[in-house]
Amino acid sequence: MPNASTRSQLQPGPEFLTSTRFLDCDSEAVRGFANAVTAGETTPIGQAIKLFYAVRDQWRYDPFSMRLTRDAYIASRVLQTTAAYCIPKAILLAAAARAVGIPAGIGLADVVNHLTTPKLRERLGGRDYFMHHGYAVLYLDGNWVKAAATFNRELCMRFGVRPTEFDGRTDALFQEFDAHDRRHMEYVKDHGMWSDFPFDMVMADFRAFYPPSAFADGSGERFEDGALQPRSDAE
Repeated sequence: MPNASTRSQLQPGPEFLTSTRFLDCDSEAVRGFANAVTAGETTPIGQAIKLFYAVRDQWRYDPFSMRLTRDAYIASRVLQTTAAYCIPKAILLAAAARAVGIPAGIGLADVVNHLTTPKLRERLGGRDYFMHHGYAVLYLDGNWVKAAATFNRELCMRFGVRPTEFDGRTDALFQEFDAHDRRHMEYVKDHGMWSDFPFDMVMADFRAFYPPSAFADGSGERFEDGALQPRSDAE
């Protein structure tokens, strides 16, 4: 599982196109989804763009869906849901990209979330440091490009956050500031790029860092029903 420190020079080996436990790109469900989304598009960049927006907007962003079970991080299982948080959405995007022949991996980074809801802060034990934010990394036109298809457009409009846009050529990550020029996301630590989701490592780190409430069943609760609160006002 190569590290992101060599991402710009790394040539994609077969491990970035292989079906894995979590990126099950050879499954009928993932192939069907990827082929349907990219129908009529012949270029890898065009296919990647279509897949990015499909994953971004067809699955509602839901940090209350964080779980510690393996099945929650299998791409074909994510397809069966209607909402997910950053890591499952990244896994789905990477698996779908592989399904149409685009080399892809999973990137992980820690971020400080300067805008969040009181309910999410409560679930995370008052933390605004988000460990292992996940995004897809796609090999397009000779370059590795980061793609965070995390916040759906509807959520962004609700919260006044600029949607992350993707052109297939430049990194598409969280915006540093929201639509009102408030500090939003700050990337603080890069954990590298992986050819498959490092489940055991991430779950061990989650258990050590977050309280059990972070993984509690949030049935009936919707993240977007809250109100964003700047970090300085919440502390």
